[in-house]
Amino acid sequence: MAFDAETRAALIDQVRRFVTETCVPVEAQVGDEDAVPQHVVDAMKELGLFGIAVPEEYGGLDLDMETECLVAMELGQTSPAFRSVAGTNIGIGSQALILFGTEEQKQKWLPGVASGDLIASFALTEPEAGSDAAGLKTKAVRDGDHYILNGTKRYITNANKADLFTVMARTNQDEPGAKGVSAFIVERDTPGLSVGKPEKKMGQQGAHICDVIFENARVPAANMIAKEGEGFKVAMSVLDKGRLHISAVATGVSKRLIREMVNYSLERKQFGKPIFEHQMLQALIADSQAETYAAECMIMDAARRRDAGEDITMLASCTKLFATEACGRVADRAVQIFGGAGYVSDYGIERFYRDVRIFRLYEGTSQIQQIIIARELARAAKAGKL
Repeated sequence: MAFDAETRAALIDQVRRFVTETCVPVEAQVGDEDAVPQHVVDAMKELGLFGIAVPEEYGGLDLDMETECLVAMELGQTSPAFRSVAGTNIGIGSQALILFGTEEQKQKWLPGVASGDLIASFALTEPEAGSDAAGLKTKAVRDGDHYILNGTKRYITNANKADLFTVMARTNQDEPGAKGVSAFIVERDTPGLSVGKPEKKMGQQGAHICDVIFENARVPAANMIAKEGEGFKVAMSVLDKGRLHISAVATGVSKRLIREMVNYSLERKQFGKPIFEHQMLQALIADSQAETYAAECMIMDAARRRDAGEDITMLASCTKLFATEACGRVADRAVQIFGGAGYVSDYGIERFYRDVRIFRLYEGTSQIQQIIIARELARAAKAGKL
């Protein structure tokens, strides 16, 4: 839903105050304890953040893509773990249902997703199928009015808290690649489904990833999303949107880091003057601002085009590639400007440096984005549309 300018501004201001007043004060605590405090989760529920992308008729805010990106940029201006609490409900965990689910499926699950009472997760990656999503090996074999699932999913965000999973599994063992893959909603209490322990990670403490194991898990055929063999189409549609969202989060982090760099360099003195007055440091800050502004422009353009109904597959990949790589450079410059203070934990800069590294990996690595961009350009050229 497109909000009028006044309503949108009020929403953004509300999210900004939530980030500043509720999240920022406990960033270090989340990093130390590897857990987001319950009062923060409750506040996110009250704000409706779990349902910002869910249609109104199911209890969500139904934000258009442009407004969702503006919200994501605000959520990005604190530790990414906070956004991750609701991230799978906003994006990849629920979008298959929203885009391709039947009315019965939507009525059953989306209200709980929107309220935050149900946590949705997206189970695509496997031990031998990450970037090669079409190479997944989890099997789904038809057995009457059920499918029997066997296989292991890896690095699944929010798996330890999830109540339902969007699972990609191979329903046609004779069909190689993408064509034999189907999508299912699998509920947490399904016999034969188990979740491994949270992995120890480089960054984003408080956001958890785990293995999800299926051992003869019986899933009702009615839980299939779209048609048999259309799972890869479902996954790619979900990822197009998710890439814009992650780009916005990464750009929000860049904005936060630029603010930290400027404030610190105006206060910190070396050689008898604030380090901000040294032109080489100004160059680091200026490059960070220019790249972040460029990323923001790309995000807004791609989001508006998606809202207008355009195919944004290539633009989403361009945006995700640029925004996340830029964020990595900004984080590196922040450590450089803070010097030793950036390498120790006192200011939280080293935590952000670790946190943002994942942005260039999930929702498709930077190299996958490059492949998609090149592929889409070739298609356009062959169609005479380049």
